[in-house]
Amino acid sequence: MSETPKLSDAEIIHHRDMAVGQMKFARDYTLNMLDNIPADLWNVIPAGTPSCISWQVGHLAVAEYGLMLFRQRGRAEGDIELMPGWLRKNFGKGTQPTTALAVTPPREELLAILDAIHQRSMLDVAGYTAASLAEPADMPFAVYPMKLGALMFAPLHESIHIGQIGMIRRLLGLAPVR
Repeated sequence: MSETPKLSDAEIIHHRDMAVGQMKFARDYTLNMLDNIPADLWNVIPAGTPSCISWQVGHLAVAEYGLMLFRQRGRAEGDIELMPGWLRKNFGKGTQPTTALAVTPPREELLAILDAIHQRSMLDVAGYTAASLAEPADMPFAVYPMKLGALMFAPLHESIHIGQIGMIRRLLGLAPVR
């Protein structure tokens, strides 16, 4: 295994800013994919796929919180409202999609949660220093085994789920976005 190259502070900040730009692009793409999916289709798990739109959206919210907030700075004041335990338990890594409406919030609530986490992430990331981003991190990360790598993984992870959302859209009989 090769050793991780040493990055200068300027390179770390450049990568941070690139990850933020990529995350903004990925989120705009996600929202474009979600824009015209009727609310009554969000909990439908189409034949041939193990997922649904509502799970994808909830999972993206949990993942962004994990990669861009929690793994970077730990828990902060207000996080319990931003990331309630029920959200993590129903949409975190290893969870299974469900069509149970008692477990899955309505479309508007999921979108509001996704937006709140994204807004907080964009605000907090701007303050992450080169020193904090250079601290070691466990998987998942992209390229670098440090907090910067976890940040860099966020837009990649979102892009993976954009593809899944696109496939679910098609299986629901909706036209492709692109």
